[in-house]
Amino acid sequence: MSRLKNLLLVMLAVCGCFTARAAETNSLVWLADRDLVSADIHREALWPLLEDIAHQTGWHIFVEPGAGHDASVKFRNLPPGEALKKLLGDLNFAVVPQTNGPQQLYVFTTVMQNATQAVAPAKAKAAPMKHVANQLLVKIKPGADIDAIAKARGAKIVARNDKLGLYLLEFSDGTATDAALAGLKTDPGVASVDYNYIYPPPVTPQPLASVPAGAGPFQLSLNPNTSSDPCNPIVGLIDTGMQSLGSQLDPFVMPGTNVTGEPAVLSTTMPTHGTAMAETILRAISQQGNSSSVRILPVNVYGSGETASTWNVALGVQAAVDGGASVLNMSMAGTSDDAVLDDIIQQAVAKGVVIFAAAGNQPVSTPNYPAAIPGVNAVTALGAPGQLASYANYGNFVEMALPGSSVVYLGNQAFVVQGTSASSAYASGIAAGTKAVNCLPWSQIEGAMVQKFPVPQTGN
Repeated sequence: MSRLKNLLLVMLAVCGCFTARAAETNSLVWLADRDLVSADIHREALWPLLEDIAHQTGWHIFVEPGAGHDASVKFRNLPPGEALKKLLGDLNFAVVPQTNGPQQLYVFTTVMQNATQAVAPAKAKAAPMKHVANQLLVKIKPGADIDAIAKARGAKIVARNDKLGLYLLEFSDGTATDAALAGLKTDPGVASVDYNYIYPPPVTPQPLASVPAGAGPFQLSLNPNTSSDPCNPIVGLIDTGMQSLGSQLDPFVMPGTNVTGEPAVLSTTMPTHGTAMAETILRAISQQGNSSSVRILPVNVYGSGETASTWNVALGVQAAVDGGASVLNMSMAGTSDDAVLDDIIQQAVAKGVVIFAAAGNQPVSTPNYPAAIPGVNAVTALGAPGQLASYANYGNFVEMALPGSSVVYLGNQAFVVQGTSASSAYASGIAAGTKAVNCLPWSQIEGAMVQKFPVPQTGN
């Protein structure tokens, strides 16, 4: 923790000269299964750009020796051909389908035959997320009639949020579900539609036998500040249910909400993931002083189960925003993007809400969500100062790297939680704690964090 403390002190020391750098972090998200590409890239050289495309698409890419180009573009959800025109600028290119293999991309300045230099082979990708059988999430446009839309598709509305225009539709079988997905994408009354994806179980905190019971060396000493300053941030903790943090830390926790309708079953001997993330957020805040006005708003999107669905996560994001959260911590990750959740998150970002999300615990460059959604700060894990953890995701969608381990307590027993979820919680705590101390604009805080917590280079 001494490394984190030093970084925090340096960040606070230079807070008077922060520069907004968050927007300058390169991000390329290539959804090969949907033929959609989004990018926010500033002065990225040709070779690493093509390596990233190869990693995300599986294409075999060949370049004419000597070809060069620095890409500086920003766009969202373009088809691959249009995206390549913007990414490659004045360079020529040709995409050649193959009967028994991946597509080939040739990039050249003269003629295609001169594109002979191969880009590194594509890396293995993580498996797609599972989704709830026979269900679709639908967000409708103002004035649209969801009952008529559902009836026309032979669907049953099994859950609804009329305020958000958000609905969960159920179909008779997978074939009907897939057909409805294709049809609803072009329905004039539908703003967005997608599967109801399932987020995998979060990492489980493990007992730390080497730390003695009682007032161990990692236990926090942090006092609540009851200042009425309007800059006092609320961190929306989108996670599992959580237990008491003890009499000293419980005043930092607001009354929470459970969007699942299922009561959480909380262990008395093992901290939940939500409990571990809440204490990790407070641990990061404690590095900036012995008191803070930050508060945590717990939002349970897992209910009594081990997994969460995008339906509940979308409702959880909105519940946190409605509850006054200006920072969201989303210590969860999955490999499938969801158009409906994208919409809800983009609305939160447009309101000025700052979001930190875990990059994922598989050492690949494949984008994970919600971290890779534009506007979200993707956080990966350090295993040692200046080194990515062996399990941590990397790639151009990742914006910052923080420690991937946190020691937390339930009662007098110490536990350790490891993963990019802990890194995301550290980031949320640092951002909220800095806001409470200095009341700086969020853009300055995010920019300073990108500078002070850079992602180490990887040879993968």
